[in-house]
Amino acid sequence: MLDIKFVRENPDLVKENIKKKFQDHKLELVDQVIELDKKYREFQLEGDTLRMDRNSLSKEIGNLMRQGKKEEAEVTKSKVNEINSKLENIEKETEEYSNKIKEIMMRIPNIIHDSVPIGKDDSENVEIKKYGEPVVPNYEIPYHTDIMEKLAGIDLESARRVAGNGFYYLIGDIARLHSAVISYARDFMINKGFTYCIPPFMIRSDVVTGVMSFEEMDAMMYKIEGEDLYLIGTSEHSMIGKFKGQILPKAELPYTMTSYSPCFRKEKGAHGIEERGVYRIHQFEKQEMIVVCEPEESYDWYNKMWSYTVELFRSLDIPVRTLECCSGDLADLKAKSCDVEAWSPRQQKYFEVGSCSNLTDAQSRRLGIRVKGEKQNYFAHTLNNTVIAPPRMLIAFLENNYNEDGSINIPVALRPYVGGIEKIKPKN
Repeated sequence: MLDIKFVRENPDLVKENIKKKFQDHKLELVDQVIELDKKYREFQLEGDTLRMDRNSLSKEIGNLMRQGKKEEAEVTKSKVNEINSKLENIEKETEEYSNKIKEIMMRIPNIIHDSVPIGKDDSENVEIKKYGEPVVPNYEIPYHTDIMEKLAGIDLESARRVAGNGFYYLIGDIARLHSAVISYARDFMINKGFTYCIPPFMIRSDVVTGVMSFEEMDAMMYKIEGEDLYLIGTSEHSMIGKFKGQILPKAELPYTMTSYSPCFRKEKGAHGIEERGVYRIHQFEKQEMIVVCEPEESYDWYNKMWSYTVELFRSLDIPVRTLECCSGDLADLKAKSCDVEAWSPRQQKYFEVGSCSNLTDAQSRRLGIRVKGEKQNYFAHTLNNTVIAPPRMLIAFLENNYNEDGSINIPVALRPYVGGIEKIKPKN
């Protein structure tokens, strides 16, 4: 969420930013919120004037009572009562305008960074760099669920009976591998100096609207019926919510945390051959990282964070590339974002396995996350990034470590987490 003062003083810049995001239907919001803000400030000024008059009259009443002028004091009291009545109406109007302003401001996109390429959707994202040599073996690599089934590691049919489409049972070596990569990612981030955390898996609506746009909320979140609680779509939601309403000591920044959680999402996304299996699902687990830091440090942290994901994937022998997300592919709260994509030797192309985002002060304004400054408090910057998100990460792992005989190589870095085995072999 932007500062209303910034919108008031830079309406053309805010509108241009909306155009860059190809959201022209939101242009009218800028003029609307400026007009509402004008009326809000007029009511505020009138209210402040009335309060000053009331204070002055209250002092006058005290003086009149001390002088024994009760009749004059009663007349003055009636004036105070009139002011109180006016103030009650003004405060009600002021609150209504404040709520309207906040509602509109939460729909106006964050200002994107100057380096963000302009484009309508993810088809116009820009490749930054490749890491590792993409390999296509001279033998066929099966679809990922076929690999898992040959390893007796997945049961989709039973999951459909129990929960419907978009769910799965992981079994045996594949379930162990899933837990292993989560544990490896946890330790990898702890070794980078991040504090490990397991957060609440449900959050209240004021946290949901603090961490994401209304559009994302409608598309992603599962609500608990009859309660003000939502299942998290990623642990970033509750991790950033942890700092809600806090004034953070400057000396304690940055907060660098890595969190584990299950994730729940309504949207299954596009349909097609790559949407079957476990690529897009309603429930998965993820290791996340978040940073809450000084504004001037956020882009340094942004570059560190996505590089950690690249380093982790390369340590597991998986080639990856980074993509700069274009303006139209950025969610409203994001100022800059890049995707990490893993190589799929079966498809002979890259696919998304994680995303790193700098939200500058958009979330902290919504949630009231401030830093205690020497002269005045100011809003912190927040960032988040996927460390790994199985089972999508498992797809990349299985394809890039698949052997012609159907076995799966276990990279050296991961072997301590799977009991030291070097290969997973097909079941008879």
